[in-house]
Amino acid sequence: MKSIYSYLVSFAVAISFTACVPPGATGTGGSSQSGGASGFGGFQFIFLGLMILVFWLFFIRPQAKKAKNQKNFIQNLQKGDKIVTIAGIHGSINKINEDSTLNLEVSPGSYIKIEKSAISMEWTAALNKAAAATTADKK
Repeated sequence: MKSIYSYLVSFAVAISFTACVPPGATGTGGSSQSGGASGFGGFQFIFLGLMILVFWLFFIRPQAKKAKNQKNFIQNLQKGDKIVTIAGIHGSINKINEDSTLNLEVSPGSYIKIEKSAISMEWTAALNKAAAATTADKK
């Protein structure tokens, strides 16, 4: 799916560059007119607006949505949740501290203190999905 987005962006950039005319040129093959770029001024602004729209739709908006989901995920963590850090450390939450850190129990009696921002939402979801599938198979 990313290839479609890159094609759209490349197309928008190519179209906007075809509308560009060097300073002093008229875009008509050498004859000089006093009107500047012979009507391409508004055309360029339309494509500039379209390029900004494409970047917002395909890059900025999804990134903001992902950041919002990550923030909600971190806020909803509770004691006993099994998590995976971005470094690949597996454990369960023992204590949530006030300074945006938490104590993670990596093995019985072994605790490490990590930042909440070091938790991987994707890997944690995959871990919990696999755990839910194995418990469903046992029943």
